[in-house]
Order: sequence, then C-alpha cells, then structure tokens
Amino acid sequence: MNSLQLQRDSNGSDKLSDKTIVIPNKLTAIADSFKGEHSWFIAPQIPTDFSIQVQETTYNVHKYPLISKCGYIGRLEIQPFISNSGNALKLENFPGGSETFETVLKFCYGLPVDFSPDNIAALRCASEFLEMTEELEDGNLISKAEAFLTFVVLSSWKDTITVLKSCENLSPWAENLQIVRRCCDSIAWKASKDDHTSEDAAPNQESWWLNDVATFRIDHFMRIISAIRAKGTRAEIIGKCIMQYAKKWLPGMDVEIEGLRGYGHEKYNLQFSIFSGKKKESSGHSKEQKTIIETLISIIPPQLDAVSCKFMLQMLKMAMMYSVSPALTTELEKRVSMVLEDAEVNDLLIPRYQNGDQGKTVIMTNSSEECTMLDIDVVQRIVEYFLMHEQQQVQQQQKTRKFNISRLLDNYLAEIARDPNLSITKFQVFAELLPENSRSYDDGLYRAIDTYLKTHPSLSEHDRKRLCKIMNCEKLSLDACLHAAQNERLPLRTVVQVLFSEQVKMRTAMQEKEPAQRGIQSEQEGNQTSASMDIKALKAELENVKSKMVDLQNDYFELQQEYEKLSNKPKNSSGWILHWRKIKNSLHTKPAGVEIGDRQDTPKSPNTVIRILNPRRRSSMS
Repeated sequence: MNSLQLQRDSNGSDKLSDKTIVIPNKLTAIADSFKGEHSWFIAPQIPTDFSIQVQETTYNVHKYPLISKCGYIGRLEIQPFISNSGNALKLENFPGGSETFETVLKFCYGLPVDFSPDNIAALRCASEFLEMTEELEDGNLISKAEAFLTFVVLSSWKDTITVLKSCENLSPWAENLQIVRRCCDSIAWKASKDDHTSEDAAPNQESWWLNDVATFRIDHFMRIISAIRAKGTRAEIIGKCIMQYAKKWLPGMDVEIEGLRGYGHEKYNLQFSIFSGKKKESSGHSKEQKTIIETLISIIPPQLDAVSCKFMLQMLKMAMMYSVSPALTTELEKRVSMVLEDAEVNDLLIPRYQNGDQGKTVIMTNSSEECTMLDIDVVQRIVEYFLMHEQQQVQQQQKTRKFNISRLLDNYLAEIARDPNLSITKFQVFAELLPENSRSYDDGLYRAIDTYLKTHPSLSEHDRKRLCKIMNCEKLSLDACLHAAQNERLPLRTVVQVLFSEQVKMRTAMQEKEPAQRGIQSEQEGNQTSASMDIKALKAELENVKSKMVDLQNDYFELQQEYEKLSNKPKNSSGWILHWRKIKNSLHTKPAGVEIGDRQDTPKSPNTVIRILNPRRRSSMS
C-alpha cells in the first residue's frame, strides 16, 4: 500500500498536527481512521516529492495526482527552480485560501468531495485557477463545479443568496467567471416574478426578499438593483429595497434632531446636541459609508413616488455628514425639491457639519455669527429649486403647489429663529424666498418673527422695523391681531398697523353681516305679504261660496213650496214626483264626480230648469 503525507506548518515555532493520506495502488486515496479534532493519521508508505504553499500553510504532496488534473501546476513543475530545488511552489492569491485548496487536494487524490452552496463558488474559482479542465481528464473539477452551480444552486433562492454572499471574498475570479452576474440575474428574475404576482397582495406579504437582498456588499447590491430594473420591476419596489438597504448599512439614518437644546442667550455660550436612540457613532471618516451613500443616491429611480421625501432628506443629511461628491448632493437636493410638500419640519433640520482629517463632527461654535447650528443654506437651495420647478409649471399652465409649502417654511423659520447665531439678514432672505401671494395668512410668519425677537432681545429699533416689514399685517387673522396688539416686542409702528388692520377687519365683518340681516328681513316681509294676499284670496272665495250656497237654499225652498201646492193634483203627480227626484239628486251630486251612467238617465238641464222654475206657464199652456 502506497501513502502520501501532507505536512502543514504555521508561522510560529510550534507545528500543527501532520496530515497523512493513505494512497492505495493506482493512487486511490482512502482515509481509514480519524484521530483528534482537526487531523487524521495513517502511516505513510510513499515519500512526498513536491511542496505547495498556500497562504501560510505548506503542503507536502506527490506530483502525479496534481499534475494529472491541474494544468497550472503541470506547467510550473517543468521549471528548473521548482523541479530541481527544494523550494515550495507558492500559490499567491489562491481563491478560497488553504481550506479550498485542501478540498481540491481531496479531489485530486480521488477522495469524496461534498459540494455545497458554501464552497461551490470557491471550488469553481480554484479549479479555474489551477486549470482543471476536461482536456486533462474527463469529469474534472471545472465541469463538476459548473454543473452543480448551474443546475442545483441557481434554481434555489436560498442557495443563490449563499453563493453570491461567498463571492464577496473571491474577486476578481467570481466576476470573471460570471458567477456574480448569473446569481444577480437569478435573484432579479425571482424578485421580479414575485413583484408581478404580488401586486394585489397584502402589504405585509409583499416583497419578502428585501431583507435577503439587503445583506450583500454594496457593489453586489448595485448589480442586483440594475438586474431587477432591467426585468421591469416597479419603481416603488426598487425604492423599498434601497430604503431597506440604507436602514441596515447606515446606522446614522435614524438620527433625528428633536430641537435646539441647552443653548444660552450669551454670545459665547452655544452648544448643540443631536439626540438619537442609539449610541453616538465614533468619530472618524468612513470610506465605506461614503461609498454606500454615493451608490445609493446614484441608483434611486427617477420616479417621484419611488422613495419618500423623508428618506431623501435623511440621505441628504448623511451626504452632508460624509462629504459626498457635490454633483450627487446637488442631484439629491433637486430630487427633494420635487416632493418638498411631503416633507416635515424635523426632516429639514439638517445640522451643519465640519469635516476634516479627523472625520465628521457637529459644529460647536461660539465665535462666528454666520455659523448657525443648522445648515440653512441647504434648505434655501432646495426651496430655490422648488420655485424654479414651479415657474416651469406656470409656463406649462399646470397647477402650482406654493400654498402647500408656505406653512412648512413658516414652521421651519420658527425653528431656526431660536438660533442665537442666526443673523437678521439670513432670516430675512429666507423669509422672502416665497412670493407674497404664496401665503394666504401670515400667522406662521408672525410666529417666526416673534420667536426671533424673543431669542434676540438686543435688536435695535431699526432692525425690529426691518424684520416686521416682512409680514403683511392685513393677512393676519383676528386672533393674531389681538396677540400682536399686546406684543411688547413689536415696534410701535407695527402695532399701529396691526390695530388699524384689526379695525378694518371688524368693520368689514360688520358690513358683511348688515346686508345679510337686511336680506333676511326683506325676505321675511315678502313672505308675510304673499301670505296675507293668499289669505285675502281664500276669504273672497269663501264669501263667494257662501253666497252661492244661500241662493241654492232659496231655490230649494221655492221648489219645495211649489211641490206642496201641486201635490193635490193627481193628474200630473207621477211626472212631478219624477222631476222632483231628479232635481233633488242633482242638488246632492258633485259636479266633478258625475259618472257617465248618471248623465245618460238625467234629462237635459236647461229644459228641466225651465219646467221647474215656470210651473204656472206650463199649467196655462195646458
């Protein structure tokens, strides 16, 4: 029985345990037994004739098993300084390191090798490094690793994630062998398929793959996003993926300023703190963080609803903190201006950072009047971009959104007015950014001015007048006018204007009430006149009906008397009785309700009335 010994040395004086592989005839390696936790031993029978060093480990091996399957070692073995001298062959930058090389040795000696998603990428790169092609032997390591990668790994989401994660330490071999591209395409295909099938799904069931994709290195994440975008995935899904990645890799994203705390009113007593739910990040410039921020900004989809305004403002804070390229910062400011109406005041509170060789720090100043605690220039540029976009919409006859941000900017003014280092010029310039017709009321602007006057009590009368000229007293509500009339911080001239405006508003309100009252009175008078006329008409109709009723009663009494006089004559009694019944029926029958059958039995009314009203004439004629 032949044997092969692999000797592994460490950097220290102590040697690691020796490794021995028993090689039977025809170089078929079989491990008979194990001893210890990390080594296995069998008595050697064939001395080694070749040494290979990978990283800090040296392997004493035989030439034939390696040369028969590794074209790279076969080409180096014929060199004199390798074959004749006892120098070890150093495999520098070997993919996967010593652990992967040990697996390759097992394969070369015919020992069973277990392929798994954890080692398949390293074995594929190592086999390419050693040139283990089919030309040397059928079923060599390249073909087997490639088959396992293609038919087993890429068909599974979890295995694909594992392989791509392992490729982070295999550059540039994994890139050159298209392992990264194929994994990214497989992930993108599965993610886009899930997006198309879950458009009507519940929000908590949508995009389950975001957390897995967010675990990759930034360059692989960018490759995945590019592949997902090429598959036609919706922009909001890509935006969610980017926001999830930023949340995981940028711990400073959740830092929010709760306000300006602990500052004094003295010129040389200024402090500024940022409050966060986490520990404060250690100072020092981080190149990795800067790369992540720049990459995420560059891959944000152009659609406005892809990411939220809050996220873009958070990214802008991080960009200012790590001093990313000015072009990306400007692009992000323009993107924020497109959705500025969705912003909140706390999102606009961007601290002023001082960047140097020692890294990023929040500025803590007590000398310069222009060094404010908040970076007002950034917000001013965003508002200017917003106004430029609004001007373009006006030219295109589209709806403007100036009224939507007036309250936002007034609240922001009230926040920055609490900064003792904020100059009156900068405050005035920012307050006058919006056109005068953009504010329906100046109550928010008045509150900001009052806050500034309260924070800066040493302002001169001239500066107070200059500051109060910004607001329009006619646009103050009645409550604001009442407050301003009693505000001792306002200059006298402004108080007079407020009082005059208040009187004008009250007079206008009274004048608006008088026509309304007059209208109500005239309407009531008109209603009374029409009602009295209706009553008079009803009374006249009632009198007319009464008179007609009296006439009918008189005719009835006359007819009854005539009937009694003629009732003694038997000759014509039956005829008079018949006529009397008809007349009686006609008196008790409603004219509007006469039926057709009754009209047929009733004789013609004119002749009948003549006969009844003139009985004497009839008797004389007879």
